[in-house]
Amino acid sequence: MALRITKAELPAEVQEEMIRQLGAVPEPFEVTAHNPKVARDTSEMGGKVNEWDMADESLKTFAHMAVAALVGCGWCLDINYFQALNKDLDLTKASQVPRWRESEVFTPLERDVLDYAEAMTHTPPTVTDERYASLLDRLGEAAMVELTASVAFANLATRNNSAHGIGSQGFSDACGIPLSARPDTRPDALSDAGPDSLPDARPAKSGVASTA
Repeated sequence: MALRITKAELPAEVQEEMIRQLGAVPEPFEVTAHNPKVARDTSEMGGKVNEWDMADESLKTFAHMAVAALVGCGWCLDINYFQALNKDLDLTKASQVPRWRESEVFTPLERDVLDYAEAMTHTPPTVTDERYASLLDRLGEAAMVELTASVAFANLATRNNSAHGIGSQGFSDACGIPLSARPDTRPDALSDAGPDSLPDARPAKSGVASTA
């Protein structure tokens, strides 16, 4: 994937601060900086989302990664896996989010949250009364509201980045465990592979799922 828009010129001090924090200037910021109001407001929104604390951090991070894998946003997969490292989350689980349906490392609650994140991301959404009620019963009202809003924000971020052509920047290379690739479940891909073949779920060589 290649950028479909040029990067805006940022003040040197802004670039230096971002490089100090992340090791590189995030491409989503370089793109949205063409419109300072959009850049400011989306950055503030992301900061506010990160301050929410009524839902488990692992569940929210894994849910965002599930949205990114489904939409095909390599940048969000990359940065959220990197943030999982910084938040001291379970990297074995985080690395498996793109292929969570095939993986056995997740708890029943985590699997239901990942399923919910994908259901919210489908067009149209496929959330059922039963799926919602089951999570609500286990998470409680405040955490359910927060999880749902977090998944909605993930949809905003992933679809925005994907439309601009923003891909992985390799932040998650620091994680050590390669990030698994999302199995290709398209009917044409499965037919090409043959009836005895399974979708390829091996880690991408770059360490980031091959959606970038």
